[in-house]
Amino acid sequence: MDAMHIVVLCGGLCPERDVSIVSGRQIAERLTERGHKVLLLDLFFGYTKPYINPLDLFDGSLDNVPAHLGKAAPDLGVVAAQRTCDIDGPIGKNVLALCRAADIVFMALHGAEGENGKLQALFDMLHIRYTGTGYMGSALAMHKGMSRTLFAHAGIHIAPGVVIERRDGQSALAIWHQFPCVVKPNSGGSSVAVSIVYTPDEFVSALDAVFALGDDALVEAFIAGREFSVGVLGVHALPVIEICPRDGFYDYQNKYQKGMADEICPADLPDADTQRMQQFALAAHHALGLSVYSRSDFMLSDTGTIYCLETNTLPGMTPTSLLPQEAAAIGLDFADLCEKILALSMEKYQ
Repeated sequence: MDAMHIVVLCGGLCPERDVSIVSGRQIAERLTERGHKVLLLDLFFGYTKPYINPLDLFDGSLDNVPAHLGKAAPDLGVVAAQRTCDIDGPIGKNVLALCRAADIVFMALHGAEGENGKLQALFDMLHIRYTGTGYMGSALAMHKGMSRTLFAHAGIHIAPGVVIERRDGQSALAIWHQFPCVVKPNSGGSSVAVSIVYTPDEFVSALDAVFALGDDALVEAFIAGREFSVGVLGVHALPVIEICPRDGFYDYQNKYQKGMADEICPADLPDADTQRMQQFALAAHHALGLSVYSRSDFMLSDTGTIYCLETNTLPGMTPTSLLPQEAAAIGLDFADLCEKILALSMEKYQ
């Protein structure tokens, strides 16, 4: 691919901020190595130094975005207090101007700010090109309750579950009383505030943790079994990867701290299960109207049923992330994967 001016957009003010920054640095480093002119940019902080020609900033420097991924999600109040410019709202100074100057924006954002479709819709209105799927598919995938409905209509198995809104929190135990169960944000990612609960008291505490982040929670029956993930790149499903946490379940720490989980790719599965899981990943991708790439997560129950947990429209691109491992299994290294995402995304605009 010819060299381009690329903004790698990461960070933001959401619980997945640190994961996004690590993804962004990885992507920016690889694209710079491939000869592209890259600007790594934090959505929330933007670029506050004076400049004349925006293209002069595309120099591959990573100094303006810190590299850090802690064991827990960041304290967003502390992060917000560090902004020094007089701009209000989620988009930092000069972000839109610099994105408009680029040939394309590589979306390294995770969580609601990057994956709920609002930023994609804004970019569409401003004629800013970006990687990944459009605003509608992003919005549908981010809302787990809505995506579950679409999965069911597409013939994809989902665990029994219900969305509980904050206003119904006082009657939550009347709405759901099956234990163990899984409680998670209805619109969120990176396993932030996800809990497996076994008692009514734990259930109430888990809901409180979710409602501290948003207005609705998804509660699902706990599925005992093995956990897998399947990426889609273009029109093809990638190899299945199995996720084996060494302790507990695949929570935030086990996902992003090196050595906390074993990932096996290709997964040790019978061919029939592998093919079914890949077919479900493609079906979920199509049911949500996605393009370019995605990654769907599954449970294979002890009784042999495959359940789809969710689909991610901007999967993690950190050193321990699943999609790069799946791509590597078919001979695509990290830089190749980034180039492929760019090429597929540019096709949207031709």
